[in-house]
Amino acid sequence: MAKKRIGILTGGGDVPGLNSVLKTVAYRGSDDQIDVIGLRRGWEGLTHLDYNDPASRRRYVMPLDRENTRTIDRRGGTTLHSSRTNPSNMQKLPDHLVGKTFPVAIKERGGAAAETPAGSSGPWDLSQQVLANLSGLGIDHLIAIGGDDTLGYAAKLAKLGVNVIAIPKTMDNDVRNTEYCIGFSTAISRASDAIQRQRTTVASHERIGIFRVFGRDAGFTALYSTPRM
Repeated sequence: MAKKRIGILTGGGDVPGLNSVLKTVAYRGSDDQIDVIGLRRGWEGLTHLDYNDPASRRRYVMPLDRENTRTIDRRGGTTLHSSRTNPSNMQKLPDHLVGKTFPVAIKERGGAAAETPAGSSGPWDLSQQVLANLSGLGIDHLIAIGGDDTLGYAAKLAKLGVNVIAIPKTMDNDVRNTEYCIGFSTAISRASDAIQRQRTTVASHERIGIFRVFGRDAGFTALYSTPRM
């Protein structure tokens, strides 16, 4: 009987804890006799991969096991690397797909996607290519680690029939219906520490300090990093 095979990728910005997740999945896969396939550079790995090209497979496919993940949790970032590629909104086609036909990218509120020649102006929806590469790699389940953009496309794949497990990763803590996001605790502890270090300077000059922290459309970072008096 063929072994089960799962894929895993990291998308968007990097945060502490990503390598720990990759290691945990690789170790659990080893315990359960499951092959774990790392997909490099986020969703780019599934849009730009040319399965029939060995060089492309080396660039975008990285099997994960106990040996090559044993020490990765000692470092920050992600050993699989990352990108902000969104397969459903590709502004440019990979070289090996030029000349092929893909649906035009559409907004969620738009109508049905229409086919357009690949040589015309985009953006394009490359979900067909993503599905083809998942099938070619023999991946049964896909683990996507990312924020709202990465997981937004993961939700679309789930609607297309792919077995997806989503792991929220965001410094902004803005992934809906989650209790904990990888990266948020570090973000607020670092922001709080930076603010605390400025308190003596602000007080010494008898001034009011105004600090701007990231969070995009969510205010959790600002709320939780506010120093307690």
